[in-house]
Amino acid sequence: MFNDKTFTRQALVPDRKVWPCANTLKLPAASIKIPGMNAFVLRYLKTIEMTGVLMRIFSFSLVSWLGPQSPFMFVWVFNTIDAVMLTWCATLKRDRAYITLNGFWILVGIVGILRAGNILH
Repeated sequence: MFNDKTFTRQALVPDRKVWPCANTLKLPAASIKIPGMNAFVLRYLKTIEMTGVLMRIFSFSLVSWLGPQSPFMFVWVFNTIDAVMLTWCATLKRDRAYITLNGFWILVGIVGILRAGNILH
């Protein structure tokens, strides 16, 4: 199934649409290091993306509601996890804009974690 370095929508999700605009997703050979995980992410792509978006909404809502009393370490870890999820989805879809946006949020999250842990001042 993964020998030709092409994931087909029909092979991975025969009864569901993964996204409406693509019948196949061609990945460079270097990006197929964990094909089982990529296949899983592709199969549940919309669910993973929605979960990541809801996680981001929750984390920023928490900061808005609690202000200075927010559990910042939790918020930054949670936000960084959702950024990794969304970046992975965007990478598999080859969506450069969202790869850049969520890659940026990973870096912001790392800085936030270091600041919340008093490692970076």
